[in-house]
Amino acid sequence: MRNATTTNLADFGYRELKITEDLVDAMKEKGLPENFNFKGVIPMFNRNSGFVFLTNDDYQVAMLKEGKLEMFFTCGECGEEGFREDLEDSPNNCCKEYLKDLQ
Repeated sequence: MRNATTTNLADFGYRELKITEDLVDAMKEKGLPENFNFKGVIPMFNRNSGFVFLTNDDYQVAMLKEGKLEMFFTCGECGEEGFREDLEDSPNNCCKEYLKDLQ
């Protein structure tokens, strides 16, 4: 069985390579999100979700939103995923608590 995620660019298709290019361009032009550790930044592709994102040695995730890189979160309790405002608007109280713990 193969891993759901890969950093091997040979596993990326044309779509994923284009998204990677857009991620790197956004990083060059606008920088990484605030509080995103710059150490060990690499592109990653999740074959299950289709998401392509930047990650780092701390397993933080940055994804494109409206041409800018923003932090993307996964609630440790319920598994809900999204940008900060997605989790803030979640009906799950655990997501709000998760975000509080990150500050």
